[in-house]
Amino acid sequence: MTGGAFDFTGYRVLVAGGSKGIGRGIALAFAQAGASVSICARGAEALEATRRELAAFGHPTHAASCDLADPQAITGYIAGAAETLGGIDVLVNNASGYGFSDDDEGWSRGFEVDLMAAVRASRAALPQLESSPHASILHTSSIAAFHPRRHGAPYAAVKAALSQYTTSQALALAGMRIRVNAIAPGSIEFPGGLWDRRRRDEPALYQATLAKIPFGRLGAPEEIAHAALFLASPYAAWITGQTLCVDGGQGLNG
Repeated sequence: MTGGAFDFTGYRVLVAGGSKGIGRGIALAFAQAGASVSICARGAEALEATRRELAAFGHPTHAASCDLADPQAITGYIAGAAETLGGIDVLVNNASGYGFSDDDEGWSRGFEVDLMAAVRASRAALPQLESSPHASILHTSSIAAFHPRRHGAPYAAVKAALSQYTTSQALALAGMRIRVNAIAPGSIEFPGGLWDRRRRDEPALYQATLAKIPFGRLGAPEEIAHAALFLASPYAAWITGQTLCVDGGQGLNG
């Protein structure tokens, strides 16, 4: 994984939900490109493992355990990260409650973690972002937001709400020169992740999904990270309020 043409030297980047998969890929990509990075997650073991990977780049690093369904925990995490890194330039809201079950628990988990955690983290980080010369917020949505789903309606609905929130938030914060965008990944595979488990436990579903992707493979976290680097960089200085699909054409087949 490399930062490539991107230089984030001096940037302070927070990745909420940054210890595994897409979040870990994003955090490592920013650190590789020169940024100081903070991550939070619930699982202590993965959190510490990723913190060590980030620290190896030699930039200031911060990691904290945080239940992103807890408003007070979010406020405490943002304050601690800002103090350690000396401010905030980029906030990445990446966590998901994976609320696939069509019951109150599924809906509540998705609403609190996928949507409200992004709202609350943005609110808490706003005073720091206002003082940054290159402030931006990135949300992780999903291509599920754009199509009806026979299963997993709560997940799709809250991701659609997050994409809509991205547009309204971008308009509200434009006067402060804070850009807001979202990334809508397709099916992303990594060790221990959802699609890694489905490949083993639900091979028919895995193969059916794979068949819908014109490029013939599932995506990798690094490919989402590269999109995040672009959207947070000066190359995207005139882009705000957008949701960028990164899916190898998966959404073209519905």
